[in-house]
Amino acid sequence: MRAAVVSDIHANLHALEAVLADIASESVDELWCLGDVVGYGPLPNECCALIRGQAAVTLCGNHDLAAVGSLDVAEFSGDAAVAARWTASVLEPTHRDWLASLAPEGERAGVELYHGSPRDPIWEYVLTEQVALLCLLETEAQLVLVGHSHVALGVSWDGNTLAGGVAPAGTVLDLGAARHLANPGSVGQPRDGDARAAWLLVDTEARQGTFRRVTYDVKQTQAEIRERGLPDILASRLAHGI
Repeated sequence: MRAAVVSDIHANLHALEAVLADIASESVDELWCLGDVVGYGPLPNECCALIRGQAAVTLCGNHDLAAVGSLDVAEFSGDAAVAARWTASVLEPTHRDWLASLAPEGERAGVELYHGSPRDPIWEYVLTEQVALLCLLETEAQLVLVGHSHVALGVSWDGNTLAGGVAPAGTVLDLGAARHLANPGSVGQPRDGDARAAWLLVDTEARQGTFRRVTYDVKQTQAEIRERGLPDILASRLAHGI
């Protein structure tokens, strides 16, 4: 099984299209999405349509849940709340119903999938090796995938040694050597200092995971965010990967 793993698209259509084009060059068997298809960005309906049409499994994230009214927008910070309310106002009913039908956790090909973490599938951020270890101890799969933090991460645990951390483009995981927790990074709003859209190629037969980054038209997404009157920080941060 060769799977492309994406997460945290956040209604950034141009980043998603660039990632899907890169994925198409790898002859993958399936596309897995770890949630937050919408929120922050300017084109939620278009991103929902693409993921619905191509992903074998899609999880819901906290921004997806806010957009469909399953989470109180009051739980979000100022800019995120503004974007969540705007997203809810423009989201088409068919996409709203689809997002509302999704769960924040799942399993595919023996891999455990979570938007946040195994301990809290919606809200917990896995940003350190120590939290990753706690999550691995809560699970049984050889590979555990999480999203939500917008930071590409790869952590391994062989029962004695904890290794890994932030995973720059080109980082390769040996999935046969130990148990792993990995975050593919964010398609639409990276926060690890690399502004390029992120995704993870998982090959369960070769027992290998490879972190990928793809350039896209950041300025076009920035213009669309500003055209819709969304907070300017949501546009400006895209150029810096923060």
